[in-house]
Amino acid sequence: MFMQLLLQFMVIEKKVSTFEHATRGGFATPAQSCRFHHPYHLPHTGTERHTREVAMGSHATLPPHAVVIPYPSQGHIHPMLQLAKLLHYRGFHITFVNTEFNHQRLVHSRGAVSVRGLDGFRFETIPDGLPPPERDGTQDIAALCASTMKHSLVPFRDLVTRLNAAPGVPPVTYIVADGAMSFTINAAEELGIPELLFFTLSACGVMGYLSYKDLVDRGYVPFKDESCLTNGYLETAIDWIPGMKGIRLKDLPCFLRTTDPDDIMLNANMKQAEDAKRAKGIILNTFEVLETDVLDAIRDRHPNLYTIGPLSPLCRQVPEMLASIQSSLWKEDTECLRWLDGQKEASVLYVNFGSIAVMSSANFMEFAWGIANSKQPFLWVVRPDLVMGGEGVLPEEFVEETRGRGLLASWCSQEQVLAHPATGCFLTHCGWNSTLEAVYEGVPLLCWPFWAEQTTNCRYACTAWGNGMEIGRDVRREEVEVLVREMISGEGTGKEAKRRAAEWKEKAAKAIAPGGSSHHHFERLVNDLSLINM
Repeated sequence: MFMQLLLQFMVIEKKVSTFEHATRGGFATPAQSCRFHHPYHLPHTGTERHTREVAMGSHATLPPHAVVIPYPSQGHIHPMLQLAKLLHYRGFHITFVNTEFNHQRLVHSRGAVSVRGLDGFRFETIPDGLPPPERDGTQDIAALCASTMKHSLVPFRDLVTRLNAAPGVPPVTYIVADGAMSFTINAAEELGIPELLFFTLSACGVMGYLSYKDLVDRGYVPFKDESCLTNGYLETAIDWIPGMKGIRLKDLPCFLRTTDPDDIMLNANMKQAEDAKRAKGIILNTFEVLETDVLDAIRDRHPNLYTIGPLSPLCRQVPEMLASIQSSLWKEDTECLRWLDGQKEASVLYVNFGSIAVMSSANFMEFAWGIANSKQPFLWVVRPDLVMGGEGVLPEEFVEETRGRGLLASWCSQEQVLAHPATGCFLTHCGWNSTLEAVYEGVPLLCWPFWAEQTTNCRYACTAWGNGMEIGRDVRREEVEVLVREMISGEGTGKEAKRRAAEWKEKAAKAIAPGGSSHHHFERLVNDLSLINM
């Protein structure tokens, strides 16, 4: 271990000498370099590496260098890229690491310019260990999770080593890894680089995963047999998880619904919870008053906790050039916003089940006719792979019934749609990005959770936060019709959901404003990451 640390120190010493030679001046500390609110300017062309010169009067600065690596799916890449852009805006050199497959998806959806990067913001890739899929879409999550844990560690470690040896590139001072890529801690420890984990989930979802081992040890999981899924066992109250009052087994992240003690997702999440103990701190995209009790419980295990959400509105402050770096793996339909411009305020039902959720053809048709029969205007994002078996084709009768008051799209800029004055309700799978974006914009939710911690988010939205109403797992058009009408009109239970949504919008805005809790935690994060060691 001593020799590893000595070698790491020698690499950094050598690279500092390179910067001293290139800039012909003295250096401010990394912390000083981050006191500026605009990114430094460093020349580069394409993927070529150059010695970079950063001027600050007569002194040169060596910026801190954060390697940011998301779990390779849309819902994880999006907030990780938001954080990376904010750090770059505050003076950090950023290396953002995608898998080779997702790198190509970005090129396909947004063009080669999307991965070209900027001065001091570079994209790199590592393999995920899986064979190329037959279609352009989200990879099998269980297979991807198992493969990255097995095959991606060595390429990641080698990448960081190359970055530290590359002339003109600042030495890597921190690794910020997705909580689902916690295997990277092994590389961080080997190379003597501190690492933070960014769990891109809700705090209540994170606490659910942190409780998996206890659920196994207490005999709740794995299930005895398949009947536990239908015999009422999921209604079992779990009253001992700190900060999660009134939670049931069915509300916890759904990877525990297995009879197999060797289940990939069950064990992967327990491993990630264990790895988190070795991180220098935990980052969460949430805000204090939204999840107070759960955050207090997490702090008992992980005292160095940064709550910096909602990230989406924070990213609106970055310069246009940096804002042009986007994360969508799907081509976006820009017609949506023009269509919304022609609708009345708070009149439109926005429907989007995220990048992973799939449904049966029967549920798809029940949603369709429930939406049609509600007689409300709607914008519905229907991914090509949304319906199992590829049968996501709506009948001509539906098209005729909704002509003039509905728009179908394959993908859209969700943040812009939710921020649009015409959007009055969001029918969602309760992914955390979707949920938090709706909270910030004050849009009430109709919840149909698909998997993972979406069930937990749904429970909190429909009880603790009060800004949502749940649609049953087996979709019925009559239920959809009634709930859509109530939510758009603000009548019945929809009235209270709209009121609570408006309250949370105000609280979220206060959290990210100067003096707010998330603003404070982000400033603390920037300061801590500016140091070579914490």
